[in-house]
Amino acid sequence: MLLPRVLTALVGIPLLLWLAHAGGLAFSILIVGVSALCCYEYALILRLGGRPVQFATTVAAGAALASCAALTVPLGPTLAASTGLVALVELFSSTHSLDRAALTLFGAAFAGWMPAHLALIRGLRPHGEAFLAMTFVSVWCMDTAAYAAGRAFGRRALAPALSPKKTWEGAAAGAAAALAVCAAFSRWVLPGALTTPRALGLGALIAACGQLSDLAESMIKRDAGVKDSSSLLPGHGGVFDRFDSFILCAPAVYYALSFKP
Repeated sequence: MLLPRVLTALVGIPLLLWLAHAGGLAFSILIVGVSALCCYEYALILRLGGRPVQFATTVAAGAALASCAALTVPLGPTLAASTGLVALVELFSSTHSLDRAALTLFGAAFAGWMPAHLALIRGLRPHGEAFLAMTFVSVWCMDTAAYAAGRAFGRRALAPALSPKKTWEGAAAGAAAALAVCAAFSRWVLPGALTTPRALGLGALIAACGQLSDLAESMIKRDAGVKDSSSLLPGHGGVFDRFDSFILCAPAVYYALSFKP
């Protein structure tokens, strides 16, 4: 499984970073596409687990809500239209299910709108590209450090009911990695634009929200009895699996950076 993981990363990461550097419409379309795929895989997980969900509506509403962040489509009318669509689909279904409606709207927001905040981070002026790079690198280093430390000396399970292999020791190593990356960006990439205390605060936020986001996706898969969201990315599972840490992390970073004390 190592070779497919490495090959996928060697192709996927440079492409992602190139589009992030390009910014503009190309990156926004990429993020909407990623969000739509996350919604598709979310709906697929629920269907495989026998949970009710409006499959097509989840993808359509999720992509529409993602467009509100990535393409500056107005959120209010889009949210109203998405909610109305879910209600109409239930009204005209042969069986009616509030659970199905709720899981559909949750999926559209959780897997669609939330990760699309990556495009909003990129749009911050004048340092959006650097802030986005800091977010990506922090999460990647956090995940790698948590995995390596957990395998090497992890003893205490972090959330055994959701993800038995995750440990407190791995989580601590991941948090340290996120803090170190943000401090490094403050020192060498964003001097004068990001103070060290604020960088450490962002690192702590990324560590907490990134790992909680990972557990949230594990909760969905565990509830449905599914291991991977799909096999779209060889060696990595699905797009939902690869972007799970950004679902809660991206909005947290964007709003933290947007806050002006």
